[in-house]
Amino acid sequence: MTNAAPGLSGNQKRKMKSASRLYAVQALFQMEHSSQTVDSVRAEFIEHRFGAIYEGAEMVDGDIDHFAHVLETAVNYQASIDQQTDRALVVKWPIARIDPTLRALFRAAGAEFKDRGTPPKVVISEYGDVAKAFFPDGKEPQFVTAVLDHMAHEARPEAF
Repeated sequence: MTNAAPGLSGNQKRKMKSASRLYAVQALFQMEHSSQTVDSVRAEFIEHRFGAIYEGAEMVDGDIDHFAHVLETAVNYQASIDQQTDRALVVKWPIARIDPTLRALFRAAGAEFKDRGTPPKVVISEYGDVAKAFFPDGKEPQFVTAVLDHMAHEARPEAF
């Protein structure tokens, strides 16, 4: 369990950020289904999930600071992120009708669009990869990419 330390290579830092995005989606999903607070879920993930061993393979440590920032931003701006997502979705298909995993993913990505630190195209690509992890055989990753592209153009038009 480590933060993105200055001594790490660029590739290690990228892997840690990618892992933190996956953890953030899982944490947001868990919060929605368990009514746990952001503080309790954040602590659980940092203490028990980061670097844990699943099915014999050790998970990549996540960037704790990035994970916490995405989680906090998604929670603090959930209403505006959900409205932005609704505008990107097909008419008459509100976010409340979307698969809960996708809803968590859109909230995490929407949180990153609010921050100017990561280029929108990187956010789209990263969360497209997260969608592939959850839906390896489905059409959801293409759907996610299309919705996030629309959200990114609305949130950060100057980046395109």
